[in-house]
Amino acid sequence: MGIEINLLQNYPYTKRDILGRLSSKTDKDRLIAQKFGRDFFDGSRSHGYGGFSYSPRFWGPVVPTFQKHWNLRGNDSLLDIGCAKGFMLYDLKKLIPGLKVYGVDISKYAIDNAKEEVKNFCKVANATQLPFDNKSIDVAISITTLHNLEERDLILALLEIERVAKRGSFITLDAYRNNEDKDRMESWNLTAKTVKHVDSWKELFNDVGFT
Repeated sequence: MGIEINLLQNYPYTKRDILGRLSSKTDKDRLIAQKFGRDFFDGSRSHGYGGFSYSPRFWGPVVPTFQKHWNLRGNDSLLDIGCAKGFMLYDLKKLIPGLKVYGVDISKYAIDNAKEEVKNFCKVANATQLPFDNKSIDVAISITTLHNLEERDLILALLEIERVAKRGSFITLDAYRNNEDKDRMESWNLTAKTVKHVDSWKELFNDVGFT
């Protein structure tokens, strides 16, 4: 297995009272969110983001960390799995001229409404069947996406990342270390289908051979 590392230390996390949102979530809200359509991205906050638009304050501070960690340069390639509207890819291309970026997302709505500057580099695809050749991508990134799959499909997605990535990958998943973490996470979650303790995730990574 690879290493546990935080490449999102500069991401601006919300200060909202997420525990207070738990009671407002219903099974119906979750079913709507899990369609990953307009309601999830640009509908009511009960169903997702409550409006998903570009702001440089989110990925702008983060992408230099990615660049430094992998020494990314022009002509390198990077894949964002669960790219949504391509905002991270846009900031990466701004920072690293010539970087070849690709994005995939299960949501046709997100891809149809991707940021114009990177829209041609994004496509609808499932993480369990990435439309890329073996070792054809330098770096693969997936932020809070793979846990939206059932465990069997999540394993397939991990194997797909291993297959396509040459130099490395970085993923984040819903995880908890104690009951307080678990309660906090569940208070805002709408879409995750596979949630584990940190130690259980590490066991899974070892079993699958994810590096």
